[in-house]
Amino acid sequence: MTTFTTRITAMYTLQQPDPNYVVNALWEVTGVDGTNTASIGGNTQFNSADQEGAFIPYASLTEAVVIGWIPESAITSAQACVQGQIDSMINPPVSPEAQPLPWVTA
Repeated sequence: MTTFTTRITAMYTLQQPDPNYVVNALWEVTGVDGTNTASIGGNTQFNSADQEGAFIPYASLTEAVVIGWIPESAITSAQACVQGQIDSMINPPVSPEAQPLPWVTA
């Protein structure tokens, strides 16, 4: 069973429409399956026109609040990619190998 965690790694702000208004958050999803660990990064841009609820001052933001702004579909997709990486560690894919043509002599 893989345990996933999401963390915010950076945020970018503008001074409009409010001071330190977050316009972009970089994030990372990490998955741990016992001995295997994989991660993938993503970023989400925000538009003041899409703001719901009251403005939260930058100093009052928590990681949980910002993670809540990221569309669930983006996190779910990142988790699926991380799971794919872990699955490939457990059962590495088999790649075909080029072979010399049997009718060609060197």
